[in-house]
Amino acid sequence: MTPLWTSDDLVRATGGTASRPFDITGITIDTRDLAPGDLFVALKDQRDGHDFVARALQAGAAAALVSRRPDGLPPEAALLMVPDVQAALEAMARFARARSRAKVVGITGSVGKTSTKEMLRAILSGQGRTHAAEKSFNNHWGVPLTLARLPPDAEFAVIEIGMNHPGEIAPLARMADLDVAMITTVAPAHLEAFASLDDIAREKAAIFDGLRPGGTAVLNADIATTALLTAAAQAAGAQLRYFGASANAEYRLLSAQLAQNATVVRAEVNHRPMLFKIASPGRHFAMNALGALAVADALGADLGIAATDLGQWQPPQGRGTAERITLDIVDDHLHFDLIDDAFNANPASMAAALEVLAAAVPKDGIGRHAAGRRIAILGDMLELGPTEVDLHRAIARYPAIAVIQTIHCVGPLSRSLWECLPDTQRGEWVEQAQDLLPRLRSLVDAGDVVLVKGSKGIKVSTLVDGLRKLGHSAPVPQGGA
Repeated sequence: MTPLWTSDDLVRATGGTASRPFDITGITIDTRDLAPGDLFVALKDQRDGHDFVARALQAGAAAALVSRRPDGLPPEAALLMVPDVQAALEAMARFARARSRAKVVGITGSVGKTSTKEMLRAILSGQGRTHAAEKSFNNHWGVPLTLARLPPDAEFAVIEIGMNHPGEIAPLARMADLDVAMITTVAPAHLEAFASLDDIAREKAAIFDGLRPGGTAVLNADIATTALLTAAAQAAGAQLRYFGASANAEYRLLSAQLAQNATVVRAEVNHRPMLFKIASPGRHFAMNALGALAVADALGADLGIAATDLGQWQPPQGRGTAERITLDIVDDHLHFDLIDDAFNANPASMAAALEVLAAAVPKDGIGRHAAGRRIAILGDMLELGPTEVDLHRAIARYPAIAVIQTIHCVGPLSRSLWECLPDTQRGEWVEQAQDLLPRLRSLVDAGDVVLVKGSKGIKVSTLVDGLRKLGHSAPVPQGGA
């Protein structure tokens, strides 16, 4: 196997010292994900990675990147010694980007970053060797780690860039040295750290600091901050492409028809009609897909092939994934459908998830209840700042709420939503997700469609796991119930 890095290249990139020559074929910061041949990077985050170096080398790591020699290592241990491990990882990222001829895309936005990144992985992989961020590796260590893993012969790279506080996006974008920068949307999120939506937009627009001269900015034409983002992109000298439902969008959504497990998208791309399917329901997925097509077009990809590849795309786990839970091992008709959207939440993504649930079709006549139900289990939306209570209350007024039979709420903020619901829709309210676990079996029935949605910190993902344990999980079959 061709090495990803030689020790000589690592020394050149970081200015560090190698204890002996070595080659690596991958990079990891977590011994649980380590593959033989990896470089183990001993970052100091919640725990000090130096405490795990011996374990990593015993598990087959080719070498470790360290700022000190951990105790208990054999004399022949392969180490790359540097003054600062984080700084060395960033230096590796810049070196890897400089030696690569790949066209690099950066994606940011309040909602949809990871889903759009995965759409682009699916689209571009059919048209050239594509490297993309794993999971949601979009922060101060995730972006440099993704870049450091960039294969020298890659043709495309897709980098996700996130933020929680002002000043985080620009240095990561500059490190990535972008050919295309996309902003999915700007919505109320992380308002604890920002005074207004415009301030969030300005931070998102900092991605253009990393755009190469003559690069392309792909923008959402439908949002309140489009003009602000446009001005920032123009100031950076970017070429502009817009996606959305607005008439001025070159990648224009005309309609998105939600089915049980698909979205049929009718669009106009550069004034030409386009019809394509996404293998998951959601108007927000249709919008992200048009943004992804705009990026692909800017990279010179074949849009016909790209649209066809979207027909196989499904969201990553925890971001709207649909699955079927069969309750009886003998009778597979006794099932309910689960929509796992438990990774994160803000008002925009909550509205999108509820719209998907509203479009789902329960199955009548197979459970204890005569009619199948739409059920939502909603957890707190975190980091929304001083208006957080009002934003939770507002969920009760979302149009999709009207066709949802029962809504259970999890967390102190969600109590304000629970109190706004009519008695006929009000389900359980609990302070913590674990408090609902013992009652899950009584809350769902065969024929139901169940949505679980909330911020990661409220841990409603434990309820997803609990629902799976009620039976046997499998993908929802094509054609739905």
